[in-house]
Amino acid sequence: MRKEFPEVGDLVIGTIESVKDYGAFVDLDEYPGKKGFIHVSEVASGWVKYIRDYVREGQKVVCQVIDINREKGHIDLSLKRVNEHQRREKVQEWKNEQKARKLLEIVRERSGKIDMDRIAEDLESNYGTLYAAFESASYNPEEFEKANRGEWVRHFIDVARENIEPPEVKISGFVEISLNTRDAIDHIREALLAVHRPEDGVTVQYTGAPRYRIIVVAPDYKTAEAKLRDAANKVIEKIKKSGGTADFIRKVE
Repeated sequence: MRKEFPEVGDLVIGTIESVKDYGAFVDLDEYPGKKGFIHVSEVASGWVKYIRDYVREGQKVVCQVIDINREKGHIDLSLKRVNEHQRREKVQEWKNEQKARKLLEIVRERSGKIDMDRIAEDLESNYGTLYAAFESASYNPEEFEKANRGEWVRHFIDVARENIEPPEVKISGFVEISLNTRDAIDHIREALLAVHRPEDGVTVQYTGAPRYRIIVVAPDYKTAEAKLRDAANKVIEKIKKSGGTADFIRKVE
């Protein structure tokens, strides 16, 4: 379940409810019933002559929580402490969660009388966010099915695959091969074909001897880097067994 209050330092999405000369009151979209306040000194860097030059009623804003008084229900916010990169990321995260909630309703309709709210809480706990759970179900349905139990799972996977484009990163590197034997071409081809597995997101391209490019597509950089290193090491090992040498050159994307 989402906490009753955000934490100091959190980024929050809000809607400007009213603007005064001394600051702006904000409805916190992610915390129903909770309001925050942006003092005029936290609206923008430097002196703010007219606060309405920066905020207006009905405007969506991304703020940082700078102080909380739970007893009084006061939440102090800052607009100026959020940079553009943080703002874009938070807005995208919020949009993703809004989409995930709508998709959950589709799963609920298809699943019948199942407590999807409880299931959503478990998914948020296990995957970080509900949207991340949908991403996992879309990209790796087999693993998702192993990790979760119930009739709802197949409906969840179906909805995820129908609506969520799996995350994807693409990286590459080169193996530089030196092999001076009569059957060198055959050994090089064998070494490269051993790691050329498009179904696993690994492909090999000829770029001109002695360099051969290995391209990896994966859901995240950690997985991609591991696959790339593993493929390069396998090529190097096979070339060495054939009497040659090979080096891995990581291409910076």
